[in-house]
Amino acid sequence: MITAPGGTDRIVLRDAPDPTPSGRELRIRVRASGVNFADILARQGLYPDVSNFPAVVGYEVSGVVDAVGPDADPRWAGRDVVAVTHFGGYSDTVCVPEDWSFAKPAGLSHEQAAAVPVTYLAAWQLMVVMGSLSADETVLIHNAGGGVGLAAIDIGRHIGARMIGTASSHKHEFLTSRGLDEAIDYRTNDWAAETMRLTGGRGAELILDPFGGSHWKQSYRALRPTGRLGMFSVSGAVSSRLPGKLKLLGLVARMPLFNPVPLMNRNLGVFGVHVGHLFGEAQKVRGWMGSLLEGVEDGWVRPHVDRSFPLGAAGEAHAYLEGRHNIGKVILVP
Repeated sequence: MITAPGGTDRIVLRDAPDPTPSGRELRIRVRASGVNFADILARQGLYPDVSNFPAVVGYEVSGVVDAVGPDADPRWAGRDVVAVTHFGGYSDTVCVPEDWSFAKPAGLSHEQAAAVPVTYLAAWQLMVVMGSLSADETVLIHNAGGGVGLAAIDIGRHIGARMIGTASSHKHEFLTSRGLDEAIDYRTNDWAAETMRLTGGRGAELILDPFGGSHWKQSYRALRPTGRLGMFSVSGAVSSRLPGKLKLLGLVARMPLFNPVPLMNRNLGVFGVHVGHLFGEAQKVRGWMGSLLEGVEDGWVRPHVDRSFPLGAAGEAHAYLEGRHNIGKVILVP
C-alpha cells in the first residue's frame, strides 16, 4: 500500500480482509505481480489515475483462482491464470473481471506469466495495432532493456523488421542475443545522429518512445517519411530534480505540439498508447492477448524476469526499477 505520495518509504505492507468476488469476477490467490513505471509515477504523486491515498497499485498478476462470482463461469475455479488488474495487483489476493483473466500457459512460471500482460500488450499495440510495422521497415526502440523494450524485440523479431535500440552499454550483449540488430549507448552517443547513420540518413519508420518532454521532439525528427512515433509513458519525469508535481509540469512544458499541416507535408504520424485506459475495450484486448499467448506456445514470446522481490520489499523493487538497473521485468512475489 502507498500511504501518501513520496519516496519508497511510503510503501508499506498491511493486512486487509480477503475480497469477495461479485458478478463475473474471479478471486485470484496471487503468486506473482508485475511492477511497472506507472506504479513509480503513482507513488510519486504524478499519475493522474491515482489521486486518492492510501492506494494499492499494480496492473498485472498471475496466480490461482480460488473463488468465482455468482455470474462467472465456475470452471475457472482451481485454474492457473494471468490477469490484467485495474490496480490492486500488489496483493496476495485480488478480484479481477472474468473478461480480463486468461489461462496461464503451462510452459511459463507464475513470475514469467506476470511479466506478459502490460509490457507485451503495450508493445503489441505500439508495433502491430497502431504502428503497423512490416518486415521491410526499421523500428527504433528506446529503453530497449526495459520490459516493453524486450517485448518489442520479441515482436519485431517475429515480424522480421530491422531493430535499433537505445540502452546502457552493459545491456547491449544481452539485447543483441535477444534479436536486436543494432544497440546504441544513449549515455555516450548522440542516439539521433547514430540512428540517421545506421539508416543511411533516412530515419526509422517506427519509433517507440517512453520518455516524454523534448525527447519526443528528437524522436519525431528521426522519422523517415511514412514514419510513425509511438509515445507511451512519461518515465522521464522520474529522473527530474524538480520537486513534487513540478517534475511532470516541467516535462509537459517541453513536449512537442504537433500541427496537422506539417504532419501531412512530411507524411508522418504520431500516436499514444496507454493500456490502462482500455478497460472499456475488453474484447479487443482479449484478441491481442490471444495472439500473444499463442506466441508463448509457438516460442516467440519469451518473457524475461530480471529480478523478483518479496511483496514486502516493494519499495526495494521500485528503487531497482527507478534506477534502471533491470533488463526486462521486475516482479513481486507474495
